[in-house]
Amino acid sequence: MVNGVSSRELRVSDAEREHVIGLLQKAIGLGLLTLEEFTDRTDVALSSRTRAELNVVLADLPGMTHPEMRARSGWGGRPVADRPPLPGEPLVLTSGCGSSVNRSGEWTVPRSIVVRSKWGSGVNLDFRDAVFAHDRLDLRLEVTGGAVTLRLPAGAVVSLTDLNTRMSSVNDKVGYQGREGTPHIVVSGDLNMAALNIKGARR
Repeated sequence: MVNGVSSRELRVSDAEREHVIGLLQKAIGLGLLTLEEFTDRTDVALSSRTRAELNVVLADLPGMTHPEMRARSGWGGRPVADRPPLPGEPLVLTSGCGSSVNRSGEWTVPRSIVVRSKWGSGVNLDFRDAVFAHDRLDLRLEVTGGAVTLRLPAGAVVSLTDLNTRMSSVNDKVGYQGREGTPHIVVSGDLNMAALNIKGARR
């Protein structure tokens, strides 16, 4: 109880929401959640205002609890959203209203990535100097509002067959679709009221 308010009614911060999303990522790796369940629970976590609302997404997951007013950071002292994925789980990149997702420079691209953004200021994934762990990348977009920009290396190829678009646009001026090459980036998921921009390797 804090000033007459129970701990369940206390407001939660963005850091606490990110911590819980990190626990949901771990649950995928342990086989406790499907990707669809992870998506639904992440929606709840991102929209939670109080600790009671946030804890609902963890209630039936054994051994996973949200500590009382702790955990401002995750693996290695870095934000939970930036921790390396466990074997078999996707790298999940998340942004809320007004924030952005950015990856550039020399970074390791895992087998699968999930991008979740609602009314964010932009998603920018620059793969030109990245190291791909596999020839194929499964990239799932769960994006509402804003724009997603993929900057691809020479020789890459993109498939968009499993991407659902609603009031959205796809701009591929380089022509990465419908050809052969590596890495092969398979884009799926849902793009709502947003734009997907595919750009080439030119600096």
